[in-house]
Amino acid sequence: MGARVSYGAPPVQHELGRNLTYGLQEVLGRAIVVGDYADRPFPNEAEIVKAHGVSRSVTREAVKMLAAKGLLGARPKQGTFVRPQDAWNLFDPDVLRWLLERKLSIELLRQFNELRIAMEPEGAALAAQRATAEQQAAISAGLERMRAAERGEDDTLDADLAFHVAVLRASNNPFFTRLRDIVETALRTSIRFTNRISGRSASIAEHTAVRDAILARDAEAARAAMRVLIVNVLTLIDQVEAKEREVAAAR
Repeated sequence: MGARVSYGAPPVQHELGRNLTYGLQEVLGRAIVVGDYADRPFPNEAEIVKAHGVSRSVTREAVKMLAAKGLLGARPKQGTFVRPQDAWNLFDPDVLRWLLERKLSIELLRQFNELRIAMEPEGAALAAQRATAEQQAAISAGLERMRAAERGEDDTLDADLAFHVAVLRASNNPFFTRLRDIVETALRTSIRFTNRISGRSASIAEHTAVRDAILARDAEAARAAMRVLIVNVLTLIDQVEAKEREVAAAR
């Protein structure tokens, strides 16, 4: 989760992995998001070099990558600083992943699924209209993986993700397709959460309704079936939030 760095510590280059730039970006990015720099300044270049045993060029590149994600800014004489959270690029999969790792936030999961309900039903409707035979087969393959996972023959999370990503790709809309990375990143947390709270994996029948509507080229049915999937998630989140409020009120 991004341990605090002691600038007097020996270099920990081996902890960054084989690609030092991306490894340093991961360490610093997670530390920013979890709040390690909420009450202290972001380290300067020399401090990062000393703490992590990397070169100045690696440090500069990692900082540049984090700036592109909206996490860091720079001003003359002030140096590099952590930008406020409302400036962070939530559509960046790394930023979203770090946010979800920071704390299982019911509020963040609700907001993400509100985005899903505005997007995925339309993606399913477009898939019903535009999916190629190969894309239809990929959606069916995702559903078959979900059925196999129910029998313990596949990974439940990976199978569910494969289905949803296949539907987005089948929309043949480059904007929907481009969002698959963020959907996949956040769905990993969302699916784990809903499966754990509900005590079961995703409904095969509900996913089958989406697949069947897409294969039947029925855009309205595909839209409605996908909406049902996400409304059920939002309902579960509402129930959890209500229980949390009850617990807080009872204290």
